[in-house]
Amino acid sequence: MDLHIEDKLALVTASTGGIGKEIAVGLAGEGVRVIINGRTTETVDAAIKDILSRVPDAKLEGLVADNGTAAGTQETVRQFPAVDILVNNLGIYGAVDFFDITDEAWLEMYEVNVLSGVRLARHYLRDMLDQGTGRIIFLASEAALTPATEMVHYSASKTMILSVSRGLAELTKATAVTVNAIVAGPTKTEGNVTFISSLYPEDSFEVAEAKFMGEGSGRSTSLIQRLITPKEIADLVTYVSSPLAAAANGAALRVDGGLVRSVF
Repeated sequence: MDLHIEDKLALVTASTGGIGKEIAVGLAGEGVRVIINGRTTETVDAAIKDILSRVPDAKLEGLVADNGTAAGTQETVRQFPAVDILVNNLGIYGAVDFFDITDEAWLEMYEVNVLSGVRLARHYLRDMLDQGTGRIIFLASEAALTPATEMVHYSASKTMILSVSRGLAELTKATAVTVNAIVAGPTKTEGNVTFISSLYPEDSFEVAEAKFMGEGSGRSTSLIQRLITPKEIADLVTYVSSPLAAAANGAALRVDGGLVRSVF
C-alpha cells in the first residue's frame, strides 16, 4: 500500500531503540526522511546503522539532543526548524511505590513525558497550520486509561498527554493537520523486558510475562494475553502519519491488545 508520504520529513524523538526505532523503520520503509534522535552520538550512529541494515535505501538524519530538557528541544528546532511529521515518542517510566515517589520524580516525569512533546508541538504546529498540512502524534499508554498502581506518576503523565493531544487537535479545525495520540498497551521493548524481569526476578522471562499479563496484575483483561511487539505499534503510527488517515483527528487510537475494557 502506498501511503503517499515519500520524502516527507519526520522527527521521531527517542528513536535509537524500542518503539521509537521501530517507528523510524516503518516510516523509512515508506520513503520518509527520518530524523533519528538520541542523547549520544554513539546511540544515534548505532541506530542509523541498524536501520540501514533493515531498510538499505532509508533516508536518515541524525540528531543528538535530549528532548527531555528545554535546552534539548531548542537544539532540535535549531537544527530542524520545520518537519512534516512529529512523533513524540520520548518517555520514561519505572515502578515506584506511591509513598516513595518524591516531588523531584514527579517533576521529572512531567518534564520528560509531557513538556517534551508540548515544547516541540508549540514550535512545529504553528508552521504546520500555516502550511495547512502536517501530522503530530503523541505516544500514550493504556496506563492513561487504567492507571497502574505501581507507577502512579507515569500513569498521570500519560493521561495528560491525551488531554494535550486533543487540545492541540482543536487548533487544526478546517486544515489538513491532524493531532492524535496512540494508546499503546504493554509492549515487548528491551526496557520492558528488563522491567518485567525485575518484578519477577526468580522466574524465566516467559513465566514473568505470563504473570505480568495474568490474573491479579491489572492487565488480565488483555485479549491477546501477550506483550505487543514494537512493530505493531509502529504500523499504526506509520498509517496515522499518512494522508490515508486524514479523518482521524483528535483521537486516542488504541493498540492495546484489547486490554482496556471500553467501547470508546
